[in-house]
Amino acid sequence: MAQNEQYLIDVEDTDVSDDVSAENRAAVVGMPTAEARGTGPRHAVKDRAARQFDKWAHSYDRSIVQHLLFQPSYQLFLEELYRWRKDIAEPFDLLDIGCGTGTWTAMVAGSEMNSRLVMGLDYAWSMCKVAHAKAETIGAGAPEFLQGDSEHLPFADQSFDAVTCSNSLHHYPHQQETIHEMYRVLRPGGRLMLIDGFRDNAIGWTLFDVFITKAESTPEAKVYHVPWTEMREMFEKAGFRKVTQRKQGIWVPIMITIGVV
Repeated sequence: MAQNEQYLIDVEDTDVSDDVSAENRAAVVGMPTAEARGTGPRHAVKDRAARQFDKWAHSYDRSIVQHLLFQPSYQLFLEELYRWRKDIAEPFDLLDIGCGTGTWTAMVAGSEMNSRLVMGLDYAWSMCKVAHAKAETIGAGAPEFLQGDSEHLPFADQSFDAVTCSNSLHHYPHQQETIHEMYRVLRPGGRLMLIDGFRDNAIGWTLFDVFITKAESTPEAKVYHVPWTEMREMFEKAGFRKVTQRKQGIWVPIMITIGVV
């Protein structure tokens, strides 16, 4: 069994329904209400994504996308995190943004690396509930989960040593602002590791800019995969230094961008 597959469980019987209204959920976790967010097309992207992933929560871990896209991304994160932290004795705190059902955070918490706090944040309420149910099976040291908005992270400045975000940024309507927020919550020397689809060759362009964009967009809410050069510029504009990038995969290409505070 692959290392991450032990954290993929059948959640058909997990109760993720809730009669709490979206606005009440927002108030509980400090997310901006619909009135504060506005109603323009860029905000429609975020609200459509929340509805899409709320519906997907039950079957998310059984999706073919897990094997084609998500699991390779988690393995890439694991390699980079281990390479960075293997010779550092101090424990670290990690925040995963767009955490889905919590598979990557469970991998970190269950690894031999010296993590202290592992936190997952997702805009979709049902994803957080499934992630929490899975975390309860881990016991002590399990990740914690919170519904929240990547553009308005409910954490103080310099709260984490590492921030990760995989295959999620293309849903965010204000991508530069989100990367600024990621920078804000990182401590000096901390790292942002961000993975999304690589759309800068023919295969990636066809997959991400044609098929996925068509499948996940409406005229009012269009997703956007950031090109290689633009991603680097976003990191640098947010204040990150030592920005590095690399591509992985052929038929489902992804790119990782890493920046240091």
